[in-house]
Amino acid sequence: MSPRPKSARNFPSIATYAGGEHRSIAADLDGTLLISRSSFPYFMLVAVEAGSLLRGLFLLLSLPIVIVAYLFVSEEIGIQILIFISFSGLKIRDIELASQSVLPRFYANDVRRESWEVFSKCERKVVVTANPTLMVEPFVRDFLGGTKVLGTEIEVNPKTKKATGFVKKSGVLVGDRKRLALLKEFGDESPDIGIGDRESDHDFMSICKEGYMVLPSKSATPVPPNRLKTPIIFHDGRFVQPPTPLTALIIYLWLPFGFALSLFRVYFNLPLPERIVRYTYPMLGINLVIRGNPPPPPSPGSPGNLYVCNHRTALDPIVIAIALRRKVSCVTYSVSRLSRFLSPIPAVALTRDRAADAARISSILQKGDLVVCPEGTTCREPYLLRFSALFAELSDRIVPVAVNVKQPMFHGTTVRGVKFWDPYFYFMNPRPTYEITFLDRLPEEMTVKAGGKSAIEVANHVQKVLAGVLGFECTGLTRKDKYLLLGGNDGKVESMYNNNAKK
Repeated sequence: MSPRPKSARNFPSIATYAGGEHRSIAADLDGTLLISRSSFPYFMLVAVEAGSLLRGLFLLLSLPIVIVAYLFVSEEIGIQILIFISFSGLKIRDIELASQSVLPRFYANDVRRESWEVFSKCERKVVVTANPTLMVEPFVRDFLGGTKVLGTEIEVNPKTKKATGFVKKSGVLVGDRKRLALLKEFGDESPDIGIGDRESDHDFMSICKEGYMVLPSKSATPVPPNRLKTPIIFHDGRFVQPPTPLTALIIYLWLPFGFALSLFRVYFNLPLPERIVRYTYPMLGINLVIRGNPPPPPSPGSPGNLYVCNHRTALDPIVIAIALRRKVSCVTYSVSRLSRFLSPIPAVALTRDRAADAARISSILQKGDLVVCPEGTTCREPYLLRFSALFAELSDRIVPVAVNVKQPMFHGTTVRGVKFWDPYFYFMNPRPTYEITFLDRLPEEMTVKAGGKSAIEVANHVQKVLAGVLGFECTGLTRKDKYLLLGGNDGKVESMYNNNAKK
């Protein structure tokens, strides 16, 4: 017969943990490995990113019912309501991608230091949670180094591959079900350590050799994300802040005003000359910070300057043109014809055919200045992706430009969403900031034609220079790496549309 739970007083605080030789650990997630005891923000992220803003609003309005059910009926009923509203009717693939590309960043910023110090030292790490396994497993596996997730299993319609909103017959994994799941996982071998944060965790903690409570504390500190198993480099989703109930309420109250403000910011500035927009931006609440001394426009008959910048949003070339107070051209891969038509500066589509693209870029440079983003895609975190070396082969008049943005509410980039809306989401932020820093033009000895350097050497040099100015870290990752992780495709336009068509 399985041992029954010990009384709560037999579980000391994790602050008393003295270390030792422990190979295995079983840990709860919310309130234990994470500082926050509420899983609502993560269900909200799934509802919005795998579903829609409308589904997220319905979840927010249903929160009072969830709280009443959780506190006065049972923890299980409260969680079942969250799962039903967030998951019902969604394709499993969409939930998987949201769990893989959106949730990890928010989880990673909330890992509790005391719990992580114990959890990370064990060899076999098992997370026991009432949350759906599908939702938490990517984070636990890839960023915490977890061996196994024992969570609630959701029901899937085998024909449509959509979540029904209900859970499997095993039910929500709370209380004694956690204990039974752990016994099934470990068999006759008990986990060395069990940690939890609430009374319903005592059941599974009772079968562990040692048990510790993670008590709620306002002074609890998060682990720096770079100390986890894997750093957060790529992530998707529109929300910048975790959508706690209060934050979600503020976002939904702001949405109609923010959308109207975004439309005004875009279409008021669209017909204006760049030298005027530089002054209208601050009037409309857009903080534009310009540093350095940009070179003057090329004289007639001379080739243009090649402005090489890191890539933060699709607005980078436009804002650089505003900072220069004149029109410059830009090249792009995955922007729609409508977006290119609405662009206030000339935007030329590339084909990914190296010879054809080189000819196009050379032709543009003969007519004037050009902005290129050799990373080929945006990166939100303080990292630079590998720079394509093509730009270095085509010009010796290379001017590095460091770009950074601050977006307090919405991200102005997306992988799985509709890219047409990216600029509008950026301008929906109450007070967004764009920082443009012009660096000195590369000396001739650091170029291909005049200096005899290889194109790869020049590209790597420019990447390091920009990283040094921004305080970012260089990587060898590419656009393909990003899209395979976040979107399940290789990042080519045809692949993205074909992938969406299959959904």
